[in-house]
Amino acid sequence: MHGLFVTGTGTGVGKTVLAAAIIAALRARGAAPLAFKPVVTGLDDPPDPAWPPDHELLGRAAGRRAADVALIGYGPPVSPHLAAELAGRPIDPQALLARLRAAADGGGPVVIEGVGGLLVPLADGYDVRRFALALGLPVVIASRPGLGTINHTLLTLEAARRAPLEVAGVVLTPWPREPTAIERSNRETIDHLGGVTVSTLPPIARADLELLASAAADLPIDRWLG
Repeated sequence: MHGLFVTGTGTGVGKTVLAAAIIAALRARGAAPLAFKPVVTGLDDPPDPAWPPDHELLGRAAGRRAADVALIGYGPPVSPHLAAELAGRPIDPQALLARLRAAADGGGPVVIEGVGGLLVPLADGYDVRRFALALGLPVVIASRPGLGTINHTLLTLEAARRAPLEVAGVVLTPWPREPTAIERSNRETIDHLGGVTVSTLPPIARADLELLASAAADLPIDRWLG
């Protein structure tokens, strides 16, 4: 399997938008990426007119059905282990890995978005970090640009490298067109202390493929993919 695993410093930090932008950029270059969000929660949330649910956005970016992107889905907007418990449908990580590998076999570059952060549990004794390690893909970390991001991002880097996962890069998003002194300092500090290349993704107004691809045009995707 060849591709990227997109994670974040937490929930709501822009993982899905980043993953969709990467996928849209790859398609704009003529590639045929495969998109997966193996576990999705929050399907009961009311729809957002500007931004569809995660698996639908990734599917739209990749030109695939949303049903082919999400392998397991739950209604409540909670951690996957709790969602599985509430639904009475526990996650079998090994079975999930097997399904994902079979679905990705023989395809183009794979972009897989995790759920929550790296230490979010999927099942008893099994978290997103172990799942990412089993896939063997380089990890791209989405993080906020503002106050507090230094600690959150460095902790995520530490957790990733302890696994050990290969960290391809960090992306601060949404990166303002006129960043403040704090935001510029955060980028420089994470780069220096984290020993990682920090890129940025600008705000994207809506789930439009051209806007997604354009926003990701400056990301070092080819270097991430190796």
